[in-house]
Amino acid sequence: QVQLVETGGGLVQAGGSLRLSCTGSRNIFSINAMGWYRQAPGKQRELVATITSGSTTNYADTVKGRFTISLDNARNTVYLQMNSLKPEDTAVYYCNGHISTGLRYRDYWGQGTQVTVSS
Repeated sequence: QVQLVETGGGLVQAGGSLRLSCTGSRNIFSINAMGWYRQAPGKQRELVATITSGSTTNYADTVKGRFTISLDNARNTVYLQMNSLKPEDTAVYYCNGHISTGLRYRDYWGQGTQVTVSS
């Protein structure tokens, strides 16, 4: 089993910045893609940003120009730099990875980290 551990959440004022990190366990053989999703209270989980091993990125329209996703393959770590945060960015942020431990690729999820943006 692959474990993904997120860090970097917290409380920030509107207009501020946070950087989320998600590191995978050592048994990862290959990463196809990783991403960040979020879920606000009473809402469905939604895509924030994804990145492939070839560095192709995709962003939700609501975060384009404010958030940046990056991937460090050597460290099995994906980052989400969040700038110009808004109260509507408040949610639990989950890391996702399409990862192989040597046999086949499958999806893994982190436990989530809370991001709260105050107005």
